[in-house]
Amino acid sequence: MAKKEQQKFNFNMKIAVIGGGSWATALVKIVTDNNGSVGWWIRNEENIEHLKTHRHNANYLRSVEFPMERIHLSSNINDIVDEADCLIFAIPSAFLKNALNNLSIDISNKLIFSAIKGIVPDENLIVGEFFHEKYGIALENIGVISGPCHAEEVALERLSYLTLACLKTEKAEALAKEMNGDYIKTTISDDIYGTEYSAVLKNIYAIAAGICHGLGYGDNFQAVLVSNAIREMKKFIKAVHPIKRDINNSAYLGDLLVTAYSQFSRNRTLGNMIGKGYTVNSAILEMNMVAEGYYAANLIREVRKIHDVRMPIANAVYKILYEGKSPKRIMLKLADKLN
Repeated sequence: MAKKEQQKFNFNMKIAVIGGGSWATALVKIVTDNNGSVGWWIRNEENIEHLKTHRHNANYLRSVEFPMERIHLSSNINDIVDEADCLIFAIPSAFLKNALNNLSIDISNKLIFSAIKGIVPDENLIVGEFFHEKYGIALENIGVISGPCHAEEVALERLSYLTLACLKTEKAEALAKEMNGDYIKTTISDDIYGTEYSAVLKNIYAIAAGICHGLGYGDNFQAVLVSNAIREMKKFIKAVHPIKRDINNSAYLGDLLVTAYSQFSRNRTLGNMIGKGYTVNSAILEMNMVAEGYYAANLIREVRKIHDVRMPIANAVYKILYEGKSPKRIMLKLADKLN
């Protein structure tokens, strides 16, 4: 469903990024490098003061130096939201509801784009559905930003591609105009459900790839695992939202590949540690970033039950993460189900 971005709109949107992690930092860089101004909500006041003084994020992508004259920073989410036309949420899904606790501004007329690769806990909703059901955002005002794109490579200004999805593609095009640059290329899609669910699922499959790598499986097996994962993803997304889409597009297959194979993938890293013998809890504690696939493995299990979709890879990851099953034994059983 993706097509090449067409810059038909030349109005400027007031953009705000909600989040202080690596992906939020990368998104702020993308917008400001394209000569745009941006509001930036970060919870921690000390991090804000560090940014104002040293022009870089103290905790993430420290090599990125920001033009602070084009950034409005605040730990008060209402200050940032009130000024913006378009809100880009880039915080871990597990912390989304908590971040919105102090929100008192009506956002029902805002354009909401999710750059979150997870499902909202306790709701079993992808982020777009959450904003639609809980905050009254019209579906045509909800969008998704997906890869394949790692924040670390954005920091290095390596050529990267983003897919912006929105039912009203002209709204995705307007945001794309603010993000296109020398190292960022964009495509547009109307598949908000497929792109968001694929962004969730690829993290689960990256954990599986990491576990297998940690256990000593080679490239030959990894290729089989990922080829089965994309078919599993296609089956699930079709059951949830059956429209015509090409699962081989970069928003689906490309994002899966980079997350399953890249050294920058935190989900692959988590899986690799578990495969090497770390307990799940110790691996999570040792990582300084959230691996969305950990939460997604539990929540997607509930969603797939509703749609009665057989997902052996996702189920294997769930058993390892939440039932304490042996990674070696589970992956041996999984290997017999792949082809």
